Amino acid sequence: MVVAGAEVKIGRLESIVEQIGEAVLATTETIERLAERVDSLSTQVEQQGKQLQQQGYQILALCDAVQTLAETQDDSLQRLSQLTKTLDRMMRLIEGSDS
Repeated sequence: MVVAGAEVKIGRLESIVEQIGEAVLATTETIERLAERVDSLSTQVEQQGKQLQQQGYQILALCDAVQTLAETQDDSLQRLSQLTKTLDRMMRLIEGSDS
């Protein structure tokens, strides 16, 4: 009887140890899958960061181009104004010589 009781206790202990082992394996697999997901998300975030940085550079280049265009436009307007004044003077001279 004592031997049979000890065998039952050993059987229960073996079952408990087996359940603990299965739980440890399941937890390890879950942690590995989570680690893979974290690695994947980390890679995606890094790529998005690089894209944002590149877009920032593109925006700066566009701002520089717009500023250059505005300066060129201003210069063109000044030259056009001078040309208009010169043409006005020429027209007055022509009209004056016709009289």
